[in-house]
Amino acid sequence: MDMEEALASLGVHDELLTEDEKSFLDREGFLPIEKAMTADQVRALRTRFDELVKREGAAAGKEVHQEEGTHRLSNLIDKGEMFHLCISHPKVLAAMRHVLGPFFKLSSLNGRAALPGQGLQALHADWREGVAAGDYYVCNSIWLLSDFTEENGATRVVPGSNRSEKHPKDVLDDPKASHVDEILLTGPAGTAVVFNAHTWHGGTLNRTGQPRYGLHGYYTRRDQKQQLDQKASLSSATVAGLSEALRKILDV
Repeated sequence: MDMEEALASLGVHDELLTEDEKSFLDREGFLPIEKAMTADQVRALRTRFDELVKREGAAAGKEVHQEEGTHRLSNLIDKGEMFHLCISHPKVLAAMRHVLGPFFKLSSLNGRAALPGQGLQALHADWREGVAAGDYYVCNSIWLLSDFTEENGATRVVPGSNRSEKHPKDVLDDPKASHVDEILLTGPAGTAVVFNAHTWHGGTLNRTGQPRYGLHGYYTRRDQKQQLDQKASLSSATVAGLSEALRKILDV
């Protein structure tokens, strides 16, 4: 099975994104997809998130990244079939295909919960340097397991920065400061937001008394190294339970 066949078998086709959605994603660098998860799926994923944080303790997230002031999780494809939604949702995959072309793969699936009074990140891009507009290497998705609000640490983005050919580390004096053009990606739990990962972005401060939960389904072109080597990280039982199409998405 090649990648085009894998995507087709998962229901991905050109008409899943409207021309307006494609243009918006190209121009602004992000695209919200409403009702990507049901309320039951959100509850199940939140419950599993908390279970894993408690079970893994100080080791939580160590496979990829740990961050002060957050609960981090990594290697989630190996930690419950419920997480496989993030590599099989047709419209999300269609958006990845639009940004990266048909030859892409999952780089990692991680979780991040910004804790009360914490969560502020510097504006950054998920690539080491600026790239030519249209020549993109990585694309990310945020799966909202909480309502994302102005108060609870919603992700900020600088619309159009994916086309700037610049990296924030090279042009911003204080990447943690507010940017004149930034907006917040707010929306109800159950939404998935695809964003070109060359778009400048970062978490904001959670000013509420509750954690703000999200999952990050991060993809890269197939000729690039994965953030987490899926072949090395997934158990044989997990791989055996995957369809051929999902194994192709994971490059295992």
